[in-house]
Amino acid sequence: MRADEATAAPVNTSVPAAAGVTVLDADAAVRRVVASAEWLPADDRVVLGIAGPPGAGKSTLAERVVDEARAAGVASVLVPMDGFHLVQSELERLGRADRKGAPDTFDAPAFVAALRRVREQRPGTPTVHLPLFDRAIEEPVAGAVPVEPEDRLVVVEGNYLLHDDGPGADVRGLLDESWYLDLTDDVRVARLVARHVAFGKDPAATRDWVLRSDERDARLVAAGRGRADVVVRLG
Repeated sequence: MRADEATAAPVNTSVPAAAGVTVLDADAAVRRVVASAEWLPADDRVVLGIAGPPGAGKSTLAERVVDEARAAGVASVLVPMDGFHLVQSELERLGRADRKGAPDTFDAPAFVAALRRVREQRPGTPTVHLPLFDRAIEEPVAGAVPVEPEDRLVVVEGNYLLHDDGPGADVRGLLDESWYLDLTDDVRVARLVARHVAFGKDPAATRDWVLRSDERDARLVAAGRGRADVVVRLG
């Protein structure tokens, strides 16, 4: 294990918001973006990015935004960044399998290209099919997320939407609004461990992985907090 991978405790990802960043609770944040999407003209869309460290609740909140937008009559779709993970065999070939979840274990150029297609899509143009990460097999599945030209709200969620290094640095500029999820670290880490265990992993080995690998990634994610438009307080 490299020295920069070791950590004995959760990373502190809950710090004061940067000056000029809006701070909202989840209810207010959801109402705000759904109301904005309701007023969009038929040929326009909002691309919302939800970022945060592993275990912060990105998928849960993103699903809630999509569900509430649809209930309000706004055609919406969820696009998870996890679908752009490199496949396990490629991670092994590159010697990165023990760092799965780090920025260089994603196909960042493909993710950026996909977001550009989503931004350029208009009514009457073809469906954009994007990949989805299947946790049951720990692999991405191609073409599993259809983004229709009629979708007015596209919710993108992932760890590195606010990353400012490498090819993924272009992601932030493709989002109309970005959120950073703020959750206390003890709750976040407990959620992560429980999630891995639920998929059949050993509890002790899982906690070691979380504190070594996921928390290393959490440090990188937290560095992008100041680039968010909104910090969403979750607890």
